[in-house]
Amino acid sequence: MAKRILHVVTNVGHYDDPSHPTGLWLSELAHAWKAFEDRGFEQAIVSPQGGRSPLEPRSLKFPTYDKVAKAWHRDPERMALLETTLSPDRVDASDYDAIYFTGGHAVMYDFPDSEGLQRITREMWEQGKIVSSVCHGYCGLLNTTLSDGSLLVAGRRVTGFAWQEEVLARVDKLVPYNAEDEMKKRGARYEKAKLPFVSYAVTDGHLITGQNPGSAKETAEKVAALL
Repeated sequence: MAKRILHVVTNVGHYDDPSHPTGLWLSELAHAWKAFEDRGFEQAIVSPQGGRSPLEPRSLKFPTYDKVAKAWHRDPERMALLETTLSPDRVDASDYDAIYFTGGHAVMYDFPDSEGLQRITREMWEQGKIVSSVCHGYCGLLNTTLSDGSLLVAGRRVTGFAWQEEVLARVDKLVPYNAEDEMKKRGARYEKAKLPFVSYAVTDGHLITGQNPGSAKETAEKVAALL
């Protein structure tokens, strides 16, 4: 039986200020997808509401828009997958071996309070499956509680997009909250690389998190290795 990966993407297309677009950071999906595809894993994509996931325009310009991201962007079949994502109520957690939350600033809005995503994550975690995220994807883990009422991230080593990186990316005035700070408030043992924007991923049992867009491949490789 091939291993099965469930990718999570956003449905949000802009910040609070509609004149500032955002969305899925494409390379974070594309690099992980390739890493899993190369191993013959089966893959599906879910979003908080199902349906379309818009792309973050900046993700098509930055250095992370490399040959892997470009190959996805230029493939009509791949792009069609982002028009028809699953809704959480169509997902049976027992069908998957790992969940992987992608990022882009848009996820700060629709990941944290999605009861559907929380259900899938909780069920997978309690079944001993891998829960993983990259960059802002860790916002999807902020409010996920386990059956005993405890927060999934409490007391666990976690990384994700750092506040320093928000400032350097010049979006610190646009984002709705400080994700690094919120993660620490929930009792997570947040850590980051010594330098911003370098690849960095952390494994704590079957929780695997990556810091920034450049960490997608490393995060996916760690997930694959654990599988």
